[in-house]
Amino acid sequence: MMKALACVGLALVCSCARPRTQGSFRVLPGTPNYLLRAPDASETPFPEVLNRYSDAGDGQGWLLHPHTELHIENAYYREGAPKHGVANFIGTEQAVYQVRPTGLRLTSVQSGLDQHRPADQAPVQELIGPSQLHQRYYRYFFQIVFRQQAGARGAVLLGAGSGKQLDALAGRLLTDPDAVCVGQSPHCAVFPEACTVALAIEIVVNGAARSMAWGSLLESIARHPRKLRLSRLHAGRLIPVEVDAADPNALRLPLLPGDRVDWE
Repeated sequence: MMKALACVGLALVCSCARPRTQGSFRVLPGTPNYLLRAPDASETPFPEVLNRYSDAGDGQGWLLHPHTELHIENAYYREGAPKHGVANFIGTEQAVYQVRPTGLRLTSVQSGLDQHRPADQAPVQELIGPSQLHQRYYRYFFQIVFRQQAGARGAVLLGAGSGKQLDALAGRLLTDPDAVCVGQSPHCAVFPEACTVALAIEIVVNGAARSMAWGSLLESIARHPRKLRLSRLHAGRLIPVEVDAADPNALRLPLLPGDRVDWE
């Protein structure tokens, strides 16, 4: 009899206890910053979420993942004129590349030039060479100084066939960028000083694809939600992110590539 009662009691406990979803993220209140708890129980302050995701160590650049985009805008000047200032500026061209598991895919090109492109300046879609489009891993550096080019500064995109090779190239880039990016290197694209390269992310909002600026927060698309459901890629699948829709500070969670948001 006692054994039967014990079994009944255990069954009631198990039926009433509703464990938290296994393998989910969770937003936790904190001071001075809220935290994102990962499925492995590690906790990351909101300001560090982007760096942790992109493995952006000191000087190591941003590791690019699928569902990330490169938005390139190059400024053009009259042929032979200095490539700065406004006196000889004739417009810009823009290109968007999508980061995919097998390389980069050019998705759009737009021109805002008020005349033919000068012969001494490459089209925006040729700033990344064909051999640089088919790497498996990429890191993006906002600014690198090249000593052999009179201290010229430019953004750099590094690509490699393996993570180990990419890390080795990144280390060499910081110490001797002129050697890593020499000639028509299949691993290195150097953007002109008059070129702006911005990172963007691809997410899905209420079933529709959206492109958002890197660093966008959840509140930028769901400012005062009554209901909110957020899913995030982890280990190759979408899993839920538990977040209190009524807490404005929780909505300051940085968005990541591949996020799926449903709200009303």
